[in-house]
Amino acid sequence: MAVSGRKISDFHGSISRGSAEDFDQCCEPCLALGQHKEAHGLCVECQEYFCKNCYIYHQQIKATKHHQLLDKENMENNSVDLAVCTEEYHIHKNEIVKFFCTNHEALGCTDCITLNHRVCKIDYIPDKCAGIGDRDEYKETLRELDQKLNDIDAVIKKATLQDKEIDSSYDHVVTEIVKFRKEINDRLDQLQMKIQTDADKKMLNDKQTVKNVLDTCTAVSSDIKKFKSSLQDSKTSQQNGQLYIMIKQAKNKIKLDKLKTAQESLDQTSIKYTFQRNKELENLTKQDIFGNLNLPTTKVSLETKKEFDTLTHSGDINVRTNSDVTECSITGCAVLSNNKLVLVDKNNKKLKVLDMSSKAVTKEKTLDSVPWGIATVPPDHIAATIPKKKEIWLMETRKLKIICRIPVKGKCKGITYHQGHFYVVCWDPYRLFIVDTKSNFNKIFFLHGKIFTNPNYILIRPIISD
Repeated sequence: MAVSGRKISDFHGSISRGSAEDFDQCCEPCLALGQHKEAHGLCVECQEYFCKNCYIYHQQIKATKHHQLLDKENMENNSVDLAVCTEEYHIHKNEIVKFFCTNHEALGCTDCITLNHRVCKIDYIPDKCAGIGDRDEYKETLRELDQKLNDIDAVIKKATLQDKEIDSSYDHVVTEIVKFRKEINDRLDQLQMKIQTDADKKMLNDKQTVKNVLDTCTAVSSDIKKFKSSLQDSKTSQQNGQLYIMIKQAKNKIKLDKLKTAQESLDQTSIKYTFQRNKELENLTKQDIFGNLNLPTTKVSLETKKEFDTLTHSGDINVRTNSDVTECSITGCAVLSNNKLVLVDKNNKKLKVLDMSSKAVTKEKTLDSVPWGIATVPPDHIAATIPKKKEIWLMETRKLKIICRIPVKGKCKGITYHQGHFYVVCWDPYRLFIVDTKSNFNKIFFLHGKIFTNPNYILIRPIISD
């Protein structure tokens, strides 16, 4: 990072005008001790002037021996950019970032290289940075930054749409919950009214039965009392004829036995009735079965999906490279980014990264076994099926380096990835495996031979819920 500071011209001017007793630039460490000594050189990193002794000492101590020093002769004969390597390292304070480890792709200071990268291939930045602004790496970095900004804008746009969709979904859910609750309340009110109506009818009928029994008992009791009084009066008056008739009438009255009929009617009336709860409805109060929050099984883009009405040929791309030994046979393809694809070249046992902008293969990886299918694994991995080895090879996309090998129970062909699981089509016999990244098989489906003839690929189609 270039930082404004002393210029070489300033130093030239000072040493040309100065003398043994009159000079513009002094040794700054000596000046701090009150000693005025003429500057003999300049440290680019420290941006300090040194006398001869301080200049030599600065070259010898461990902390500064790698600093770029300029003496008078070099200053006069060479044009050197002093605005180089002035950025301090965030870990080792007061140290300047001057090195780049190509093995670990890491920037570092002198301490970092000494402690952690002794056996690595190291670039000394002052030697490598000349003309870097005109190189392809600079231009590619700008393009990648622009692409990253475009990706960020796309994510922001999607996040904004999803934020609105979240509010809309929430409002819809709450509306449906309240609506469902009202429907339940209305239905329960109807059922309650029906049961209460039945209870009212039962109560009125039973009350009428009891009233009838009481009326019958009162009437029978009144008749008996009248017969009893008449019998006593006839006996007292010695009206034997009338007494005889009254006795026979009383016996006939007793035989009618209205009291027994009333008793039977009363016995048949159930007065201790209760309300029996509906067990299913009772369970509603004990379990969380009012309803569920239905979440979609797949994440679906909020943008409207458009089907291709027609497919138009827009050009050919040659994916053959100089190292290919036979004709290409592309058996798999996956999207890495907006302008990059990864291809499976079965015949050449290769994975090839295709740049759609330049329409050229920019990277390739030769494998020791024939690959077949390919799938992207967010955020920065790909997975390739290796049928003969019965394995899925998980790789990082930047260098196509194999991270791990996942065994599969069959000759694996097509593959796709969704929410932490691989969906793999295998042969011998035809099966579909669902396996996670830790080699755990979640489900196995047998593909019937009469339905699936030589299945090679699989596609996950999102289900869009209303």
